[in-house]
Amino acid sequence: MIFQPLSLQGLVLITPDVHPDERGFFLERYNRRVFREQGGIDIEFVQDNHSRSSRGVLRGIHFQLPPYAQDKLVWVTQGEVLDVAVDLRRESPTFGQWNAVTLSEANHQMFLVPKGFGHAFLVLSETVDFQYKTSDFYAKSYERGIAWNDPQIGIDWPVSAPILSGRDLHQPSLAETLASGDLF
Repeated sequence: MIFQPLSLQGLVLITPDVHPDERGFFLERYNRRVFREQGGIDIEFVQDNHSRSSRGVLRGIHFQLPPYAQDKLVWVTQGEVLDVAVDLRRESPTFGQWNAVTLSEANHQMFLVPKGFGHAFLVLSETVDFQYKTSDFYAKSYERGIAWNDPQIGIDWPVSAPILSGRDLHQPSLAETLASGDLF
């Protein structure tokens, strides 16, 4: 596996070793020992999630507050997304900045989004199967979000009118979230 740290501390793009042959391919998606020894990532994941979405769906920017904050390891098994992480750590020198990667069934890459980051993705293909591991369990009362199009964050989404859930239509701005104290 190749572990590539991105410009915001803690974000890692992971490329697994893919073994193709005439039958298809094989890859090892996750191996805790390899992640720890080669990538310096020692996280105990406790929950796996799988979502299916259509082209133009944007999910996020979501996160959970402590004590239920989550590290996420995300990937795509069918289709393609633009995957985005936003630094929400108040004391971080990169607070409010973001990184984006393209995850697809073709590139097999994974994206490690640690605690302290908001997470979102936009579906670029006709449909997508999006999967992820989390380091803590879902806790609805600790779940928060930030507006996908907050100009203070300035994510360069390749769409102006995504398909959003009712919840994501009405998320607060980063400034409102910061004022409420609902950050890391």
